[in-house]
Amino acid sequence: MVKCPICSKDIALRLINEHLDSCEKVSDATLSQPSHINSLSDVLTGNHKKSFNSGYKYKDGLKMEDSILILDAEPKDTSSLASLGHKDKMIKLDPQPPPSLPISSGQARKQEQIRLLKAQSRLPLAERLRPTTLENYIGQEHLVGSDGILRGFIESDRIPSMILWGYPGTGKTTLARIISHRTKARFVELSATANGIADCKKVFQEAKHELKLTGRKTIVFVDEIHRFNKTQQDIFLPHVERGTVTLIGATTENPSFQLNSALLSRCRVFVLKKLSSSELKEIICRALVVINKTRKLVYNKNVMKLAPDAIDYLCNISDGDSRGALNLLELADSHFLTTDTEEKETVESDTVTQSIPSSKSTPIKNKHIIDITADDLRKVFKRTQIVYDRVGDAHYDTISAFHKSVRGSCPDAAIYYLARMLKGGEDPLYIARRMIRIASEDVGVVDDSCLPFAVAAYRAVQLIGLPEAELALVQCAVKLAKARKSVEIYRAWNEMNTKLDNEPDVASASIPLHLRNAPTKLMADLGYSENYKYNPDFKDGTVKQDYFPKELKEMKLLRGEHLGTKIDPDLYKK
Repeated sequence: MVKCPICSKDIALRLINEHLDSCEKVSDATLSQPSHINSLSDVLTGNHKKSFNSGYKYKDGLKMEDSILILDAEPKDTSSLASLGHKDKMIKLDPQPPPSLPISSGQARKQEQIRLLKAQSRLPLAERLRPTTLENYIGQEHLVGSDGILRGFIESDRIPSMILWGYPGTGKTTLARIISHRTKARFVELSATANGIADCKKVFQEAKHELKLTGRKTIVFVDEIHRFNKTQQDIFLPHVERGTVTLIGATTENPSFQLNSALLSRCRVFVLKKLSSSELKEIICRALVVINKTRKLVYNKNVMKLAPDAIDYLCNISDGDSRGALNLLELADSHFLTTDTEEKETVESDTVTQSIPSSKSTPIKNKHIIDITADDLRKVFKRTQIVYDRVGDAHYDTISAFHKSVRGSCPDAAIYYLARMLKGGEDPLYIARRMIRIASEDVGVVDDSCLPFAVAAYRAVQLIGLPEAELALVQCAVKLAKARKSVEIYRAWNEMNTKLDNEPDVASASIPLHLRNAPTKLMADLGYSENYKYNPDFKDGTVKQDYFPKELKEMKLLRGEHLGTKIDPDLYKK
């Protein structure tokens, strides 16, 4: 029951409109009102129609309170009383204010859009653009394309325990959150950088109760799972094995090295590839729409238009990292937002879409558009970003490429990878140590000068540091790359170690008595060092003497073969 605002009678809610229309007092009041108010019930429900004298527009079904909510502004008539005519009788519309001037649905949508843009502008651009459906997800076609194996798991809601392995910005976290939207299972998100073992145990306990009470499974997503050490990772094993939880781990590191082998054997590993240039361009164009809407509607600033070479430049320095590309674009947006200090006029609504460049577009001469080229971006960023992780895969991949370039006698490639490592902040002593290794492993005895040269380069870095020692590293790298190569001692050493590891008789063979040391009389009496022939006492130092244990006879490890005998067929291809 509700109380009639006219006669104060208790009326059933379903009959209130009919009662108000038939109420005598309301009828008297209505006769004295202007023609654009049809009935009080229409006003209260928002269903009144526009009269010919009214300039107001109401969308069908739009209620008065909806309009006020969308506008989020004070009505022009701030009084909460609506006059109903003679006898100075007033009806207090409490708690709702009186109907404000109606606005068009287009204006309402625009103001709602501005409100949302203002709220979202506080978030990082990468977070604002994070897709929530597979249809909006860009990249990883081999996994989530029409024939992708992971897409089938998601659409059938049969999610297995998995590890998502890929470079930063390839969509690992986004993919996990898309799964959270699609699955009927309970979804819990953790981060190895913020959560500990206690949090994990709590989640496992809740998952056990959830499964027991409702039969609903729990999916646990652990971002940066490699940050858990091997002992911490062990806590997941029993729960994954029993099916209490389904584990989704995201990592930028090689799971073979960073994850517990027992846990890894219970999860499928999906490799996410770096995004291609075309995929990055699509993401950048989507981001431009959001940026320019915000600039135009929220800040009333000029919109940005990126030239094709500017987008190519962004894609190149991002190196397949979508988050990196968006962060750089956001940096450019902030720069051109703060430098654009003059008050700008409102740009026409189609300017936003015009600001998305295409290969066939020509520069738009418009005072409301900021044309940005690759040179402009270089000035903003100051320097090309080097994508290099000193503790991740890039660390091992780059030093490996450097080593193999030296081994392959390609000094130019050696300089290239050396420069990448130094620009990325690699420890120069780490590089110098690797070159000492190269001097012995790949050059060996055919050029004895390389080992002391590499040691000297290491010492130079120790004494004077960077940047002064950069050329010492370059000089050593070039010398090693140009030197003759020999892996004879490297192969001999590996062969010997293999025998010691796999043949117990080799490792335990008795050392001949004549080769043993005899520092005491007792040892001499036992025959130690007896019949040993001191080579310098003989002509040319040549004697007949056994040096291997009797059980082994004589092994030939150094065969005079500095390199292999294979021929590369690609050398003869045209």
